Amino acid sequence: MLKLLKFAQQMRGKFESRIFDNATREPEKVQKEFLQNLLRKNSETVFGREHNFAEIKNENDFRRCVPVRDYEKLRPFVDRIIKGEREVLTKEDPFMFTITSGTTGEPKYIPVTRTSQAANSRLMRQWISRAEHGHPGVTAQSGVAIVSRAVEGFTPSGLPYGSASGVIYKNIPSFIRRAYAIPYLVSEVEDYDARYFLFARFALASRVSFIATPNPSTLLRLARICAENQERLIRSIHDGTPGTELKKHPEIYAELAAATKRDPARARQLSAVIADNGFLNLAECWSDLRLIGCWLGGSVGVQSAKLGEVFGDAPQRDLGYLASEGNFTMPIAEGVASGILALENGYYEFIPENEIDSAHPTVFSAYELETGKRYGILLTTAAGLYRYQINDIVEVTGFYNKTPLVAFVRKSGDMANITGEKMHANHFVQAFREIARKFDLDIEQFRAVPDLDKSRYEIYLELKQDLPRHKLRREVLPELDSALQRINIEYEQKRRSKRLEMPVLYLMRKGWSDEGLRLHIALGKRDSQYKPPIIRPKREAPDEFFIADKIEVDNAKTDAKRALVLQKLSFLSSKQSAAVR
Repeated sequence: MLKLLKFAQQMRGKFESRIFDNATREPEKVQKEFLQNLLRKNSETVFGREHNFAEIKNENDFRRCVPVRDYEKLRPFVDRIIKGEREVLTKEDPFMFTITSGTTGEPKYIPVTRTSQAANSRLMRQWISRAEHGHPGVTAQSGVAIVSRAVEGFTPSGLPYGSASGVIYKNIPSFIRRAYAIPYLVSEVEDYDARYFLFARFALASRVSFIATPNPSTLLRLARICAENQERLIRSIHDGTPGTELKKHPEIYAELAAATKRDPARARQLSAVIADNGFLNLAECWSDLRLIGCWLGGSVGVQSAKLGEVFGDAPQRDLGYLASEGNFTMPIAEGVASGILALENGYYEFIPENEIDSAHPTVFSAYELETGKRYGILLTTAAGLYRYQINDIVEVTGFYNKTPLVAFVRKSGDMANITGEKMHANHFVQAFREIARKFDLDIEQFRAVPDLDKSRYEIYLELKQDLPRHKLRREVLPELDSALQRINIEYEQKRRSKRLEMPVLYLMRKGWSDEGLRLHIALGKRDSQYKPPIIRPKREAPDEFFIADKIEVDNAKTDAKRALVLQKLSFLSSKQSAAVR
């Protein structure tokens, strides 16, 4: 029966893939139909009436009646839904919100309807179906999927908010759920260290043929957990226990304990891997691994490039252009970040990269794009986003039939992103205001630069007063990190899970801020137009010249342990770990 049900799911994915492919032959027709159907369904909503949906006949009407919006301009409508008002953005009311960081420090609540969730689920089924076609055996063994908590809280009106992928994972049919190595309950564990230990424990206990989680830093973190806790992990598999205490979650511990069983044979296999390599070489632990699904492009491309050190030559396929707002591409090839634009998951508009800040930019439809060009993307979705400015830059890498292949490149505007935290300039401004008040700092200028290689932010700071180095290291820098965690929930999650490291502070010599203005004027620009950048994509030459001191929180013990782990992961260690008998 299980094989029959699995076969039925595969056939469903193939059928949906054929429908998807047919749509790519007529992108103009499909996009116009999507837009008109969406406007017709939602013409009597609060938003629809305010923007004359009933009068819109074509794309030009839509662009004339509906202005481009970022989340802050959409927030008043979402707030009405949160308070319990119905039919605000969509006739079909949302059943939950995904939650992500906002530009002001207030989280963004993104509506999710059953229709939008079903569209996202269709894309994931197709992804698996296409992966199985290209790599037979992908679903032959267990899968490792790492998701966030389905429900993190409730709005005043009782709607849940959390992770849409967590909701899907939690509610998938039992016959599919049995094919996944990690029980959903592990995602409910609040303590990050315990959670990742359990991710590793259940994953290692299984024969794994595919891995799927958006962020490659999650997989690198998983590998570190395995290297740091190898004997403990193997002992828990041998004895049939979760392997870690969950004092805050006795009910979760009881369910997980009931789901485990003694497996001395698997423990011996893993011990043999340690004996041969000196550490838990995951490429050998999971010799059946056929494919890794994760993001390959944008700012996380640095992390995905390191996966080969951990998982060997297992092929990597991008999971697609995914965001809290939805799933919007279908990758079909290994080693590239681009995917086919999902024409039936949204209506898309594109603004040339060099016109993003223009008051009257050129706007293109999905069927009017050019290969090699970069665009800002606007989303209109079944969940109630209309001409939504997501602040993403994408690149057209080619075409599939007549539909563009699109890859995420970077965040646009005053934003930076290392591993999914989406830091806005406003976050840094607010954090520096807080520490300036707390420590009575007289700040001349500050700037943040993402260090992708070390997964941390470089903070450049020029002060008008002198401050003892030890105070900056022991008090100011840790408090800045804490303030950023309070302001940006995504940053907090990445710091707690150790996918982001503590920022490093560069104390700048006097004159650094003036140098920026001098260079601005030297380019023929007016001094009245100069706005010191809060975020830069990389360190620049004037920054190097003006650095007076580099200040890091003292993590000598942590750094030593991390160095040992990295040595293991780079296959440089000697066979130093005794096998568990």
